[in-house]
Amino acid sequence: MEPIALDQLTDIDSMLTDDERLTRDTVRQFVAEKYLPIVGEHFEAHTFPDHLVSEIAGLGLLGASIKGYGCAGVNAVTYGLILQELEYGDSGLRSFVSVQGSLAMYAIYRFGSEAQRQHWLPRMARGEAISCFGLTEPDSGSDPGAMRTTARPDGDAYVLNGSKMWITNSPVCDVAVVWAKLAADDHQTVRGFLVERDTPGFDTPSILRKMSMRASHTGEIVLSDCRIPKENLLPASRGLGSPLACLNQARFGVSWGVMGAARACFDSALDYSRSRVQFGVPIGSKQLIQEHLVDMAVEIAKGQLMNVHFARLKDEGRLTPYQVSMAKKNNVRQALAIARKARSIHGASGISLEHAPIRHLLNLESVYTYEGTDEIHTLVLGRALTGLDAF
Repeated sequence: MEPIALDQLTDIDSMLTDDERLTRDTVRQFVAEKYLPIVGEHFEAHTFPDHLVSEIAGLGLLGASIKGYGCAGVNAVTYGLILQELEYGDSGLRSFVSVQGSLAMYAIYRFGSEAQRQHWLPRMARGEAISCFGLTEPDSGSDPGAMRTTARPDGDAYVLNGSKMWITNSPVCDVAVVWAKLAADDHQTVRGFLVERDTPGFDTPSILRKMSMRASHTGEIVLSDCRIPKENLLPASRGLGSPLACLNQARFGVSWGVMGAARACFDSALDYSRSRVQFGVPIGSKQLIQEHLVDMAVEIAKGQLMNVHFARLKDEGRLTPYQVSMAKKNNVRQALAIARKARSIHGASGISLEHAPIRHLLNLESVYTYEGTDEIHTLVLGRALTGLDAF
C-alpha cells in the first residue's frame, strides 16, 4: 500500500489557519534550503552560522510573538510552529531565536521602560543587536533564588558583581539581561539589569569542549565591579517571579521545538528503514522496526496535539504555568526517547553526523536539563496535583 505521511495521520493542518500553515511552511523551507545542508559542519566545528542571522530576522522570527516595536506579533500557535521548524534543523538554531525573543526581548518588553523598549526591541528584531539572558549561576541552577550575583547602588549607577553559567548567545551578545539581587534591599529583591557589551568589567568567555548544543554560542557572564547607569534597571522587575515569567515563555517554546527535533529523527529513521536492506528485505518490513516507528509517531502526534491545545489556551490568556511544565516535561522526555530509538534503527550509521538522530540526541540531553530539569517539572506538577510542596 501507499504509505501515509505523519502529518496526514495526525491531520494537524486541519487545526491550523491559512496564515499559521504559511508561516510554518516558509520556515520549513528556509531550514531545508539554508540550514540543513550546513548544520553538520557547524556542529562538528563547534560554530554557529552567524551569516544567517540577518535572514532569520528578515523572516520576522526574532521576537515574533511580541506586538509592536518592529516585531511580527504572531499568535502562540504560529510562534510554536516557528520554533518547531527551527528545531527540526537543530536545537542550537531554535535556542538562538528562543533566547533572543522569549527570554531577552520578552524581559525588556514586559519589565522594561518604554525608552528601553524603543531603544532595544526594534534593533533586536532586525538582528542588529544580539542578546542573552543571565540567570543560571555555577552554584544555583534549579534554585535561582540562591543566586550570588549582586547589584549595589552607587550614586547614579549600579555596580554588579557575580557570574552566570551556560548562557546561550553570551559570547556574541551586544546586551545581556542580567538578574541580580539588589544589595541595598534588606530582602535582596531580584531585579533585572541591561548590561551592554562595552561596559568595563563585563566579560563573556565561551564554553568549549561541550558534546551537546555544539552548533550554538554558549558561554559565561562574568561581572567584576561592572558599573551600569541606573536607567539600565528594568523598572517593572520585582522579585524572582520576573525572570521565572520569562522562563515560562521560553518553556512553552521548548515544548514545541523538541517536537521538531523528534520529527527530524523520525523522518530520518523512516527513510533509513525503507532503504536499508538486511536478510534480503528493507528493515522497515520487520515487526520490531515497525513497532519503534509506530511508538515514535504516536508520541509525536500526542505532543503536537498538546502543543496546539495549550497554544490556543495561551492566546485566550488561560494557559497556566503547570500546563507549560506538563508540556515541557512530556515533550522533551518523549523527544529524547524518540532520538534514541531513531539512532538505534540506523545501527552503526546512527552515530554519524550524516544522519540527524545522534546530533539531536546529544542536543536533547541539554534541553532535558535547561529551562527546568525533568525533576523540577515533576515537583511542580506534583505540587499542583497534591497541593503539597516537595521542593
